[in-house]
Amino acid sequence: MNTDDLLNLADDPKFIPSIYNYCDRWCERCPFTARCLNYAMGAEMEGRDDIGAQDTIGAQDTENAQFWDGLGQVLENTLDLLHALAEREGVQPLSDEEWAHYQADEERKWAEAEAHPVVALAEMYIQTVDEWLKNAGPLFAAKADELTTYLRLNLPGSDREAKAAELCDAVEVVRWYQLFIQVKLMRALSGKEEDADDDPLDEYPKDSDGSAKIALIAMDRSLAAWTILLRAFPQRETETLRLLAYLERIRRLAEQEFPHARAFVRPGFDSPAQEEQGEEEDALWEEVWNEVWATPDDDSNYETKR
Repeated sequence: MNTDDLLNLADDPKFIPSIYNYCDRWCERCPFTARCLNYAMGAEMEGRDDIGAQDTIGAQDTENAQFWDGLGQVLENTLDLLHALAEREGVQPLSDEEWAHYQADEERKWAEAEAHPVVALAEMYIQTVDEWLKNAGPLFAAKADELTTYLRLNLPGSDREAKAAELCDAVEVVRWYQLFIQVKLMRALSGKEEDADDDPLDEYPKDSDGSAKIALIAMDRSLAAWTILLRAFPQRETETLRLLAYLERIRRLAEQEFPHARAFVRPGFDSPAQEEQGEEEDALWEEVWNEVWATPDDDSNYETKR
């Protein structure tokens, strides 16, 4: 695909502008692949014929050299596209001195973000998830044997296949967002300073709030996934509640740092109806939380009930 093809693709009105800037990068589960320019560019450049469908080829492509050669071509074509767009919009490239200053400033903001308490907690969460999953290996094996036995005996009761799928989905959600939360929080924190320089009367949404919102959504979904695992493995209640405490603490700190993040409207994903539904889900989770934790309103005390 040449630069002209990329420009024509970018001008297609079916694509939602900037939808890919505030997504969770989980294309396989996204309902908007048919309206995402980023997804379409990847499909075009890799020669796939699956725009808008669930992509099952990517995992196979990563195992062969052709994929990596294609990825290199993607980078080259993307740079050509950026240069063409900059020329079309009259944007002048940075000088070496300006680029060096920009890099130094970005490194400073990134280092400050890394030192923020919410990022430190997110790092602790990452490590604790690894430990939980490693130690829970025998429990997953036992649960698999139990579900297999129920299926083999065809015993009446709950749908064991659905239960197995629910557990698999919960683990997949936890794993997908395990690192994602920290990365998006760092992006939000590093961009907050730049957003603060904007005109306070400017109603244009802040990028830092958008990054914080998708991090918060990742936390919400992870909390739901851990609740499923808590029910499935009561033997690990203490460890699972500790993880829930980490996540809720991170979520509260993030909401304090970015009080307008929840109100950020992500292109394509958010609508008034979805926002109202999100508020209802927040209220429901708060009700559940108050029943689980001894001091839900005190952020300094997150000891779990024993």
